[in-house]
Amino acid sequence: MRLGLFTDAFPERPLGEVLDWLAAELPALRDVEVGTGGYSPAPHCDRAALLASASARDEWLGAIAERGFRLAALNASGNPLEVPEHERALRETIRLAALLGVDAVVCMSGGRPELAGGAWFPGVEDEVERYWRERVLPAWRELSALAQAERESLRLCLELEPGSAAYTVSTALRLCEACPNVRVNLDPSHFFWQGVDPLAAVRALGDRIGFAHGKDTVLDEQRVAVDGLLDRTAWRYATAGHGHGEGWWRAFADELRREGYDGVLSIEWEDALVPPAESVLEAALLLERLLVEVPA
Repeated sequence: MRLGLFTDAFPERPLGEVLDWLAAELPALRDVEVGTGGYSPAPHCDRAALLASASARDEWLGAIAERGFRLAALNASGNPLEVPEHERALRETIRLAALLGVDAVVCMSGGRPELAGGAWFPGVEDEVERYWRERVLPAWRELSALAQAERESLRLCLELEPGSAAYTVSTALRLCEACPNVRVNLDPSHFFWQGVDPLAAVRALGDRIGFAHGKDTVLDEQRVAVDGLLDRTAWRYATAGHGHGEGWWRAFADELRREGYDGVLSIEWEDALVPPAESVLEAALLLERLLVEVPA
């Protein structure tokens, strides 16, 4: 496995400046994931310009390669089922990935938040199933076919977060089975606050893991005891190592290896309590030790 960074951590800096900083501070990190739309403000990628011009693409890729970095993935996470701009961003990101020779697009399945994660009223189960049959599966079969036509090796890697139709192992596998080029972006932080064991999820998903994020979750145990994990204030996303120690992250890296994953573990910054540069450095110094170790 290799260590990477989702560059949206530094939206105020140009991409070249981010890469120069990484090269100076974290020479072991050589893969980057770049936001292209959806929930990402796409600070480091002018999607329209790159789609329109081969020379612009060559210049952009050249600026990444000349600094010694690889473009590991494009990220268009959003709600393509309900937000037209997010659907357009995902479709255009698929086209752009093919033009750039990128094999992973990180995204979300989309959906109606009230139908996923904790909702229970009479008829909700029937409505969820109807939504899957009439909206989720047809839309994703079309997106899957688009990706297949654009680039055979391209994989659409879903973030599993409640609010999306695919947010658990079982719901993700339903989409993977319907769409052969759909995979999972294994981000353990989303599982922690659902009460899911990410290590068990890795084993259950196996070769359906197409990308991975290095992000942690801190649970407020007192609030969880009173209000449970469905209370949004009972947990927060955090720097790798802040919610779960080095031993857990070593087990996570080993489990990914055992299931045959040899791609990128991309650091995603969403820690409101730690500044981006400090958070990225701390996470990278933890994770790079684990990625170079040979598991027992």
